[in-house]
Amino acid sequence: MTGMETAASELEARYEKYRGILKNLTLMSDVFMRNVFKKRECTEYVLQVIMGMDDLKVVDQVLQMDYKNLQGRSVILDCVARDAQGKQYNVEIQQDSEGAHPKRARYHSGLMDMNTLNSGQDFEELPATYVIFITRNDILGYDLPIYHINRKIEEVNADFGDESHIIYVNSGKHGDTELGRLMRDFHSKSAEDIHSEVLARRVFELKETRKGVEMMCKEMDQIYLEGQKYGEELGEARGEARGEARGEMKKARETALTLAERGMSVADIADIVKVSVRQVQKWLSGCVSPVR
Repeated sequence: MTGMETAASELEARYEKYRGILKNLTLMSDVFMRNVFKKRECTEYVLQVIMGMDDLKVVDQVLQMDYKNLQGRSVILDCVARDAQGKQYNVEIQQDSEGAHPKRARYHSGLMDMNTLNSGQDFEELPATYVIFITRNDILGYDLPIYHINRKIEEVNADFGDESHIIYVNSGKHGDTELGRLMRDFHSKSAEDIHSEVLARRVFELKETRKGVEMMCKEMDQIYLEGQKYGEELGEARGEARGEARGEMKKARETALTLAERGMSVADIADIVKVSVRQVQKWLSGCVSPVR
């Protein structure tokens, strides 16, 4: 077999491996959701259902929006969109309770405000903002499909009027409503099982077409490389003197943590970083040190 044939064979094997991983991804996976939302009409449809506004139009959006805070912690938001009325939306997919803590929602809301007004603008020009957490579990615990959190003047039970809103959507509720069907779509692996036509088309494109799968391959490769780079930079910053085997294991751990944050399953992470499922589970639970 020639070098060119070998390279082609390896490329095809990589394609098939990622296609297998893709089959199990849903909209509750951060990396997959982000690519679905690259089609603005998908973001628009999700917001229309959650907000109960069929006429909501998204005029622009940024995925993985990096909000800098020079005085403290910066945050990368999954999706920040603006509608035709100037309202701003931050849509977050949250797999675990820690990632959807109420104070995190508050922090996201504050960062959106701080990065909206330019110097000299009046505070009254702040747009209405909505931080929307779509959660795997019922984080707030009242067994409701959706929660709307707004500031109130307690003494008179009146709206405070700051136009800052937080919404939690419980994706575990799949009732026979438009929202319930959307949440069922968020957990569906196949385009055939998705109720929404716009979401089904996009999921089919990413999972079943050569172009879409290759795009997702590049996306997952990039995440893997970012995880490796992060592991290397972390090791250098700590000044760790380690052997080659030690360094490779640390890179694998940091890559695994990055992929887990992106919503990838433990089995798929183990396949990508080439360690056992049990080892990945230990890393994610924090039970053991990555290297000895």
